[in-house]
Amino acid sequence: MNYFFILLSYLIGALPSSVWIGLRFFNTDVREHGSGNAGATNTFRVLGKPTGILVLILDVLKGWLAVTWLSHLAGNETVEFKLALGLIAVVGHIFPIYIGFRGGKGIASLLGVIIAIHPYSALISISVFLVSLLIWKFVSLSSILAAIAFPLAILFYFNEKNAALIIFSIMVTILVLFTHKKNIERLFNKEEAKVKILKKSIRKK
Repeated sequence: MNYFFILLSYLIGALPSSVWIGLRFFNTDVREHGSGNAGATNTFRVLGKPTGILVLILDVLKGWLAVTWLSHLAGNETVEFKLALGLIAVVGHIFPIYIGFRGGKGIASLLGVIIAIHPYSALISISVFLVSLLIWKFVSLSSILAAIAFPLAILFYFNEKNAALIIFSIMVTILVLFTHKKNIERLFNKEEAKVKILKKSIRKK
């Protein structure tokens, strides 16, 4: 029975809100513009701030739902099962079956998973992200630093002893570094685009 909910978690995580909203309301596939990612950040760039915010909320929500709702339905609310559900949901976001396995980087969905499993460490990661974004204005760098902050908070601030949670937190950092390989190269080459926090996003139709 647990395998059914693992599959369902993948299908929830794979829901491509940015692509479906872009095609339905703007006749635009966000993957063909901007960074080419099917995520909230690229949606901000391509379709504008209101749509970007909506996609961000939906992507966070599907990560949160995959953990909380499915673990409750399965009658298995152990940390280990929640972590499995969360990880599979993020994999679904990165490799969504609905749109040819070309998804986003999973940051927003990953945040939803962390909020569901360990909300206080999620708060620390969000704080790191926001401070970094305000200082350097790189979404990619802020995401990487927030991901690194997660296992550090788990290990040293909250002094967690659950081995599965510790391993998961380290895997989160590795996953984020892996999905941001190109961004890291651009950061080192000083080619990474900065986010325009106070300026209006440009819509492309």
